[in-house]
Amino acid sequence: MLVSAALFGLNACSNANNSTDLTPAQTPAVSENQTKPNVILIYADDISAREFSIYQSKKWSGFRGKTVSDPEKLAEIPVISEIANQGMFVENAWAATVCSPSRAMLMTGRYANLHKWWHNKDYGLVTDEKTGQKRPVRLYETSPFQIGQLANTSGYQSIWVGKTQMGHTDGFENYGFDEGVFTPGLKYPDLSPYTTFGVQAKKVDGVRVLYNVDSGKSIEGFSYVQQGWYWKPNVELFNHPSAKSELEYWPNTSESKEKFGVNTFGPDVELDFIFDFIDRQHSQNKPFFVYHTTHLGHDAFDFLQPESKDKWPGTPIVNWDGEKYTRVKPNITGEKGQYNLNGTVTDPGMHNHVKYLDYQIWLYLEKLKKLQIQNDTILIIAADNGTSGYGKHSHVKQQGTHVPFIVYAPGQQMTKKGKQPIIASMADILPTLADIMGSEIPQGYEINGKSLWPFLTTDAKTHREWIYAYKKDKTLIRGNYVMKDGNDNWWNVTTTPDDLDSFEKINDWSKVSEQAKKERDKLNAVIPQFDVYETAHDPDSI
Repeated sequence: MLVSAALFGLNACSNANNSTDLTPAQTPAVSENQTKPNVILIYADDISAREFSIYQSKKWSGFRGKTVSDPEKLAEIPVISEIANQGMFVENAWAATVCSPSRAMLMTGRYANLHKWWHNKDYGLVTDEKTGQKRPVRLYETSPFQIGQLANTSGYQSIWVGKTQMGHTDGFENYGFDEGVFTPGLKYPDLSPYTTFGVQAKKVDGVRVLYNVDSGKSIEGFSYVQQGWYWKPNVELFNHPSAKSELEYWPNTSESKEKFGVNTFGPDVELDFIFDFIDRQHSQNKPFFVYHTTHLGHDAFDFLQPESKDKWPGTPIVNWDGEKYTRVKPNITGEKGQYNLNGTVTDPGMHNHVKYLDYQIWLYLEKLKKLQIQNDTILIIAADNGTSGYGKHSHVKQQGTHVPFIVYAPGQQMTKKGKQPIIASMADILPTLADIMGSEIPQGYEINGKSLWPFLTTDAKTHREWIYAYKKDKTLIRGNYVMKDGNDNWWNVTTTPDDLDSFEKINDWSKVSEQAKKERDKLNAVIPQFDVYETAHDPDSI
């Protein structure tokens, strides 16, 4: 089912890259005689760095993403804080400004000039062989070597669990993963036979109206169709051992069907499948790679409280006692849009999503300890773009691009610990994984990422000289002294403001240091190789 070795000879998208800041991974993390470390990569959804207290921002997101300084709206994250300080976290890590191009950046190690995913619903176009019509290019067509293929060629068993954001319903075997658990399913926005939690559209007197499938009532003040991915989620399995076909809706057994219902929480389902996968690989002594694209952090229609005006539906209640988490079992009653939460679900809010993510990281660590593989497993935690209502879609300063980035590797000889004053890109994750997995990027296959592993395991003082992001035709780039945003405004980034946003705008370059001017010139020289939205929006070939 995986991409063949012959694929690695495909280099239609490869070009010479003269920048020394874009070298592929070359230094394996382990020798051939050692066991390869397991890797768990958790990619959160729409969570700015400022939502994690480790970044010490004085501002974060409150009701509907409004910026606040209310401590009640900042999540307690004791577990993430501990592993970030025992491991390391990047002060300024960048994704793109929205989901699809950020996921493309992480999975391929490339920017949009190569993978052609410029923005949500703005992809390079190709002619479909079957229909002869133009359609959006699929990510594996422009970038046939991704993190899934990397894991496979490195001897790992792999699973992709959570949000896909790939925009099509077939060809998932081309992403290189052995298994998948997709929440929601691939036939977006159609619902599975097992759930009514969905927002769909219909015409009423010629006017498009959104309605709640569960209650049948129209919805006002909400903007997009969706399948449910939190409560009573829409779930589809890919190549799972329990399934009778390559793609199959879940619940798919008599036991899972009996237990499934309004009290089923999608992030819990994701972790259950991940832990089952880890158990199976561990029992066979096989290294595993988990790509967990959690929905936590993404806004959604609140099917339990349809009248809610907040962005983030409540989660199951979890409590930290200083040593461990306990979870209140959900006891939701009712039907068809009329539900009673019975005190078992939190209030809506970003902070509760971040706290539930912290709870799930604790569950991961407990699982690894139980299997006695905590020192044989590396955790990487990041997010795909800024928080909705603050950063998502924004090309102003680094509001849309600044995301958390944590590496926790207790069994590896990391020389860095805690907060690191460096800049890094989501494109760096693929070559970093190559180093961790003891593998290499295929020769001649161009990437834009640079492995973080040499910085983490040597006495190197810096990682990158610049980072880059994009939003359609808008370019964002920053170094250690200056930053240019998508409005072509320049900002002084030699100091970090206490809200992670209020940088000083540069209006008079005569008052700026010579180092800053030199960096500006360097960044301006870098931009043209990536700023090809107007001239090379579509791929030449696939």
